[in-house]
Amino acid sequence: MEKNTLSGHFAALFTTTVWGITYVSTKYLVGSFAPTEILIIRLAVAISLLSIVCRRKITFSFKTEKYFMLAGLTGICLYFTLENYALTVTSASNVGIIVASAPLFTGILSWIVYGDRQALSWQFITGFFLSVTGIAMLSLRGSDISVHPAGDMLVILACISWAVYSITIKKISSYGYNSIAVTRRVFLWGLLFILPLIPFSNINYSDLSRYADPVSISNLLFLGAVASAACFASWNYAVKIIGAVKTCIYIYAGPAITVLFAFLFLGEQLNLKGFTGCGLTTLGLVISSLNRQQRKGRENEKTHPEIN
Repeated sequence: MEKNTLSGHFAALFTTTVWGITYVSTKYLVGSFAPTEILIIRLAVAISLLSIVCRRKITFSFKTEKYFMLAGLTGICLYFTLENYALTVTSASNVGIIVASAPLFTGILSWIVYGDRQALSWQFITGFFLSVTGIAMLSLRGSDISVHPAGDMLVILACISWAVYSITIKKISSYGYNSIAVTRRVFLWGLLFILPLIPFSNINYSDLSRYADPVSISNLLFLGAVASAACFASWNYAVKIIGAVKTCIYIYAGPAITVLFAFLFLGEQLNLKGFTGCGLTTLGLVISSLNRQQRKGRENEKTHPEIN
């Protein structure tokens, strides 16, 4: 495996590892902060940090700016808004299982937009079903699955939004921009799309003491600096190096990482069903990452047609 390719896989794994444990921070914050409020603060912290770390500017051009707008709308505004509202009308187990379908939607879009037949190879499909089975075992430990049409549909729409985001980021990467500068630009557009939602959010403007709580501040900083700034930059870098479909495959690892983290550090029980679920999820991730063919001179992403 080439050094650059290895760094792309490492970046994707790092991202999903961090995202797999962010539920602890979010779970603590939702007791005092509205979901939209948390997201706005996350973006503000991330944009500020990325502006300090990277001084590079991206010259405005409508040819490329439309992709930044689309990425900010789908990957930031729509994805997080749809997922947050879905959690209010469906179970967390359903969300965990359905979110695992994001790589499938990404593969379908990659096939439609780029004509990438390898995106839906038998390895990818086999790995998908193994991982979803494992994630279902992890998500449904001690509970039964139930259908919540409205909430479940919101999660599906969130997955489609993330697939569009991943494909769009791959297109943006073909222009050769710095990954950190790209992430900052996408966050700016995401923040602009989210701001109109403030009047419809249940934000408590009278209780400013929330911002004096050291634990709340540390969790907000973690979500903004690490889970947003660092992780979105590393995710976008991974998409640039190994492609949208392969990067999205690492979403399979999220639930397993969450369960293992809870077992190792929070003392939650992990029974045989949980271990089996982790194993199937990992096996599915490995199989999905395999190439059916090793083709020399595989077409460069720059030769892919633009998304119209």
